[in-house]
Amino acid sequence: MIFTSNSSITDNRKDVQRNFRCLRFLINHVTFLPILFLLFFFGSLSSHGALIKSGKTPADAKVPILLYHRFGPVVADSMTVTTTVFESHLKYLRENGYTIIPLRQLVNYYLGHGQPPPRKSVVITADDGHKTVFTDMFPLIKKYHIPVTLFIYPSAISNASYAMTWNQLREMKKSGLIDIESHTYWHPNFKKDRRRLSPSAYGKSVDMQLKGSKEKLEKELGTGVDMLAWPFGIYDADLEKEAAADGYIAAFTMVRLHSGISDNIMALPRYLMTDRDRGGAFARLLLGK
Repeated sequence: MIFTSNSSITDNRKDVQRNFRCLRFLINHVTFLPILFLLFFFGSLSSHGALIKSGKTPADAKVPILLYHRFGPVVADSMTVTTTVFESHLKYLRENGYTIIPLRQLVNYYLGHGQPPPRKSVVITADDGHKTVFTDMFPLIKKYHIPVTLFIYPSAISNASYAMTWNQLREMKKSGLIDIESHTYWHPNFKKDRRRLSPSAYGKSVDMQLKGSKEKLEKELGTGVDMLAWPFGIYDADLEKEAAADGYIAAFTMVRLHSGISDNIMALPRYLMTDRDRGGAFARLLLGK
């Protein structure tokens, strides 16, 4: 009950006044609660809008990581992107407000060491170390002044006829636009190796592939190596643990999805690019469609 009865009229009036004050307080505050909610809601929208306007990306924003292999005037195989199509990608990105950021910047953010990347960010990578990365891709990297990460398996460098040389890799590194990371030592198929080798031999092979590549690249190029691209996109929990134990902070696979901060840092997705990813198809890919 809100009101009480007293023998004294004066006391009764005081009680009534006090009870009305309490009632007014409740009404005012109950009425104010929806207003508080609305202010919070629109304030959040305003903050989000300010974040977009400032060029920052929301914390959960997704970023496409593009993966190239080979280039040339014609399509030689399923992983060749013609040089003209690759340049059309760079033109589209520049003309449509995209920012090509270093892979390192994105990884640092995922690990909690940096700010969110700009809106409409894109990352470019290339695997294997094919000679056309130097002859065809590198001139365009310099022309458009964009950062690119190369994942190299060192057994082929200055050895296989299709591959770059160590001097070419050093020249690319000196440009300041190229980061060179590991793609294991000779690009094994870990799934097949696990089936054909004994557990002990397989463990030694994995250790050599991960450590050997890292050590060779660091020795030849004089730089730290701590990121890894899984050959054929093959990985599992054991491989992830071994890579982390060998000093890798992030690893990448081949899944046609945008990467995000909630993804597994040791299996971040990348889009395997083909020559069919051109025009409208390329535009849709960037939107994750």
